[in-house]
Amino acid sequence: MGLRIRRIDCASDDANRAIAELREQLSPRGNVVSPEGRARTVAAFGEPLLPTQVVERICDDVAARGLDALLDFTRRLDGVDLDASRIRVRPDELEAAYQKADPAYLATIGRVRDNVTAYQKAILHHDVRMEATPGVRLGLLYRPLRRAGVCIPGGAAAYPSSLLMTVVPAQAAGVAEVAVIVPPTRFGGFNDDILAACHALGVTEVYRVGGAQGVAALAYGVAEIGLRPVDKIVGPGNLFVALAKRHVFGTVDIDSIAGPSEVVVIADASARPEYLAADLISQAEHSPGASILLTWDPSLIDRVIAALETQFALLSRGDLARESLERFGALVLTRSENEAVDLSNAIAPEHLHVSTSDPDRLVARLTDAGAIFLGHETPVASGDYAAGPSHVLPTGGTARWASGLSANDFLRRTSLIGLSHAGLETLAPEIRLLADKEGLSAHRLSVDLRLSAGEPRP
Repeated sequence: MGLRIRRIDCASDDANRAIAELREQLSPRGNVVSPEGRARTVAAFGEPLLPTQVVERICDDVAARGLDALLDFTRRLDGVDLDASRIRVRPDELEAAYQKADPAYLATIGRVRDNVTAYQKAILHHDVRMEATPGVRLGLLYRPLRRAGVCIPGGAAAYPSSLLMTVVPAQAAGVAEVAVIVPPTRFGGFNDDILAACHALGVTEVYRVGGAQGVAALAYGVAEIGLRPVDKIVGPGNLFVALAKRHVFGTVDIDSIAGPSEVVVIADASARPEYLAADLISQAEHSPGASILLTWDPSLIDRVIAALETQFALLSRGDLARESLERFGALVLTRSENEAVDLSNAIAPEHLHVSTSDPDRLVARLTDAGAIFLGHETPVASGDYAAGPSHVLPTGGTARWASGLSANDFLRRTSLIGLSHAGLETLAPEIRLLADKEGLSAHRLSVDLRLSAGEPRP
């Protein structure tokens, strides 16, 4: 049976409706949960609760019962029976994983770490000092968070790239303590590649716990295993992780409430269909993952479909990618390059690949995207794994107002104000008038007393 992917012609009457339906599926309101996730919910709680209800129960219970709740949910949701001594990965386990790791793998971890560090330090905010007017000294100080928590997935595969793209930006910002949680699976907390990468990056706090219970543990702390509350939680995860981050926001900061991975590809006649097919599949294989092609070349769509069918048969996750493309993908024929640009901005994708003959020409007009990949030789995988910017990016259209994770997200800002007597005199009329308007007489008095006392003696 041929690929049953949406084909949308922007010249048709129902194009806007079709695109709106696709975006709604991928929004944070979409409640996209895998069949496995739904089955585990029923098995654990005895009823088909909504994801938000599951998360509220888990987070509140971990906050109230600490370690007992953590062990309980690890057993019920992950099917792993741990005790307190096995949740935190011991230093000798990290060292052993590092010592037996493939040297080529460790060298790759080191090179990517260097790439990410160089980029993140280059974009790092710097303190500002200025004298706005004589006697009015202003400034802005940046200070790193003391403690960050990182969520690393580990259900279907091991993700050392996610470790690099979250831990290294925090370290580049100067965060002193990073606590990592990974599910207690063969792809997570019991995966030697993940543990070796943690050791290579200097991470000494690693906990075998995932899901909403792991997020709650980072936010509230679990004293029995030495896990102190963090200041910020970052990193990818499924819907339950995203909703748990939303639940604990306010107690701690978070990076985002992420949905399924997504890519929009803008392509012209110069693009190679096999490249485009590979880019679409690379996001779809996350399953769920959304892949949308925008092109004004009618012949390109049929050639991409043919390339997709060829590549599905070559890939280990080809069946999953096919299913994901049929549920969340679309091949869109626009009437012009301008319409493709406008539609991409309306979608505001996580990843935007501009596969055209002159991609730089479009950049100024592409205003809404988490990350933009320029040209035929720049697959999204380059950003996922090695280039330098973090692959933790806004999804579900939130790139309209949100940005990808960077070292700057691990900094706090503190403003500085210093006035001389003359500087206070300069600002006094504005302070007095606004204080009077707001009826806050003590505000005005704090100025009047200083000015009536006269210039202080040296």
